[in-house]
Amino acid sequence: MSQLFSSIKIKDIVLKNRIVVSPMCQYSSIDGFANDWHFVHLGSRAVGGAGLVITEAAAVSPEARISPDDLGIWKDEHIEGLQKITTFIKANGAEAGIQLAHAGRKASVSSQWKGGQLVSEAEGGWQVVAPSTIPFNDTYGIPEALTKAGIEKVVNDFKMAAARALEAGFSVIEIHAAHGYLVHQFLSPLSNQRTDEYGGSFDNRIRLLLEIIAGIKSVWPKNLPLFVRISATEWAEGGWNEADSIRLVHILKNVGIDLIDSSTGGNIYNAKIPIGPSYQVPFAQNIKRETGILTGAVGLITTSTQMESILVTGQADLIFLARELLRDPYFPLRAAAELGQKDVQWPVQYERGKFR
Repeated sequence: MSQLFSSIKIKDIVLKNRIVVSPMCQYSSIDGFANDWHFVHLGSRAVGGAGLVITEAAAVSPEARISPDDLGIWKDEHIEGLQKITTFIKANGAEAGIQLAHAGRKASVSSQWKGGQLVSEAEGGWQVVAPSTIPFNDTYGIPEALTKAGIEKVVNDFKMAAARALEAGFSVIEIHAAHGYLVHQFLSPLSNQRTDEYGGSFDNRIRLLLEIIAGIKSVWPKNLPLFVRISATEWAEGGWNEADSIRLVHILKNVGIDLIDSSTGGNIYNAKIPIGPSYQVPFAQNIKRETGILTGAVGLITTSTQMESILVTGQADLIFLARELLRDPYFPLRAAAELGQKDVQWPVQYERGKFR
């Protein structure tokens, strides 16, 4: 049996294989609502054989969006459209996950294909927030430092979003604490220069994340998994690094996090990142080895043999795929054939096309 196509039980859910559709922003919503694009995008990946399908970053409040076109889960009206998607995903043999997110100082910019530029409040944008009044770079908005009341609102927004996610039928939540978005901004000493209980020391800088987790756990069933995506390093001197991540993950494991989705970067705009095939996998491997937690590997993982090797050598437990699944929504079915897994079930509607 191929490791890639072996099942894995996490809490009370069983993934039929180790292939995860990684959160990928689609910038195709109006007022945060899921629509036909999201249904087809996410549903086709379930039909294509992935074990877990995770939505793009879903904003926990309007001001948490990266762009005005982001998916949202900040109001009850969002539930119905998401529920349609989760029902279809599960009917086609996959589990449904949602990534809950707040963009912080990287918010209020236009979608990539609309230029990726700052959207002013007059143009429908909003005032961005962050731990400190430090912009991401000189083309982004100058953030307001969150007050304690503002931090309490963020924590409650995540909690309420988790409650809505449960009602919408999701069985996995991933908290986005990576890529320079709000939680990562609090973790990093380069973007967090607060002098209160949310800044300064390591324990203070991780406080927001721990409070978000506690809030979510108060409404999320104990038998369903909680993942956290982190940037294991931000590739910058004096910034958040691998040792910090390992220290954090020990704590996250103790408070009930089930898996670390291990990425890197995103908080320092001019960081020099040595991009190449599997370049982020060693971080997942080291976190897994040092803490014993389940990890997900990401980053230019594109072939079935590459994925199989990562799993067989114990570097990670799940493979999070993004661009490869944009190129081929049915990649898992192709990978099964490449790895000799002839017993992998295809949708009955597609059986005529099955690789023999």
